[in-house]
Amino acid sequence: MLRVLLSAQASPARLSGLLLIPPVQPCCLGPSKWGDRPLGGGPRAGHVQGLQRLLEQAKSPGELLRWLGQNPTKVRAHHYPVALRRLGQLLGSQPRPPPVEQATLQDLSQLIIRNCPSFDIHTIHVCLHLAVLLGFPSDGPLVCALEQERRFRLPPKPPPPLQPVLRGGQRLEAALSCPRFLRYPRQNLISSLAEARPEELTPHVMVLLAQHLARHRLREPQLLEAIAHFLVVQEAQLSSKVVQKLVLPFGRLNYLPLEQQFMPCLERILAREAGVAPLATVNILMSLCQLRCLPFRALHFVFSPGFINHISGTPHALIVRRYLSLLDAAVELELPGYRGPRLPRRQQVPIFPQPLITDRARCKYSHKDIVAEGLRQLLGEEKYRQDLTVPPGYCTDFLLCVSSSGAVLPVRTQDPFLPYPPRSCPQGQAASNPTTRDPAQRVVLMLRERWHFCRDGRVLLGSRALRERHLGLMGYQLLPVRGRTLPDPHPHPCHAGNPVSSPHSCPLRNWSHREACPSSRATLGRSSRP
Repeated sequence: MLRVLLSAQASPARLSGLLLIPPVQPCCLGPSKWGDRPLGGGPRAGHVQGLQRLLEQAKSPGELLRWLGQNPTKVRAHHYPVALRRLGQLLGSQPRPPPVEQATLQDLSQLIIRNCPSFDIHTIHVCLHLAVLLGFPSDGPLVCALEQERRFRLPPKPPPPLQPVLRGGQRLEAALSCPRFLRYPRQNLISSLAEARPEELTPHVMVLLAQHLARHRLREPQLLEAIAHFLVVQEAQLSSKVVQKLVLPFGRLNYLPLEQQFMPCLERILAREAGVAPLATVNILMSLCQLRCLPFRALHFVFSPGFINHISGTPHALIVRRYLSLLDAAVELELPGYRGPRLPRRQQVPIFPQPLITDRARCKYSHKDIVAEGLRQLLGEEKYRQDLTVPPGYCTDFLLCVSSSGAVLPVRTQDPFLPYPPRSCPQGQAASNPTTRDPAQRVVLMLRERWHFCRDGRVLLGSRALRERHLGLMGYQLLPVRGRTLPDPHPHPCHAGNPVSSPHSCPLRNWSHREACPSSRATLGRSSRP
């Protein structure tokens, strides 16, 4: 049965491991023989420790078995690990250990099997370990009996908690709140949520859905229309703090819903609760600004002296002033018919004085360094500016000055900023193609990374589209530089900003396409997908 032990050919490494195992102490009797007097004392304890000394000093496997078999009243559970350990020492201490009789090992195994129900879990673990080191087969009776006792001693596993039966909106809420679902969006699953019954869609569920679409840049028309319809139907029950979360994906994803009552509904909500939650009011207007749907009545309210004075002492005064500054720029550039109050100059702050948070968080995946190196090799460092903030506070990726003949001029010899408001129009009336007295055109290279677009890669996010739209209206020529993984929807780079009616009006007409688009150079074409 135990071929390894009978032939005395056990592995030296395996047997030497037995010599390193410390002696098993009598758990029921307290300290070892070298420590204090064992708990309980008395002659009975002395007999038990005397048997342990005899087992530790046995000269042969047969003597081990004899001490265990002749003293049944003195044998305790911890004596069996001592016997197994001594057996390994006897086999490993001699260069040519004598063969072990099969009957001796069988009797020792039967003794352990018969008494293992009285072992504690520690003794069972030690016996299992020693039996494996000695070469007892894993499917043999000794190992199987010890393993069965080990499993029996393990605490029972508690039954899995019963999953509550989720119905209606609870099921949708649980799906949208799942961390794995939020981290790994599944468009098919999201689309299936649009098939839920109307009574299952609560404000909390719809807010979760709106936040999910905005966070993962999922421009799902079916779901966005469902949110717009929910907002119209539940108008009376929704506060501005909830509405700001529901309209967030529309502005971020640059999606104007087909719901005809969407804008009238928002105008009524803004008129009803504009003074209740100032930050929520401005957040709603920011989303509408990205959609180019600013209601005049709400602008009158947020630009009024009372509203501005009210938010001045609040904790979110700076962010509100920044949003109001952007709204004022939108009024200046996009609403020539507006005649209401404006944000005072002393209250205006730079809109986006630095790159957006998403660009800073993903800078290691950006192609900006590659484009900058291409411009440095093509033009030289003195002929472009990187990350320059132009009035009223938009951060540009790269800015160049190009003469009417198409030559790229050193930036230090030119004022890189165009006047704001544009000089071609009176205050509050911006035109599509403003002209300036300076013949040099300002060209802005707009780096378009994949996270600047919705998930489908075709539509710019609302904040990026708003920045490009305003820069174009201020007179900057926009030259988009896109990654190779995204299709370019524009037939010509200059069409992204101001529309060019003829080749003669393009400031880059004498600048070759290879020079105008550094991404087409070999130095810029080796970028790998992040």
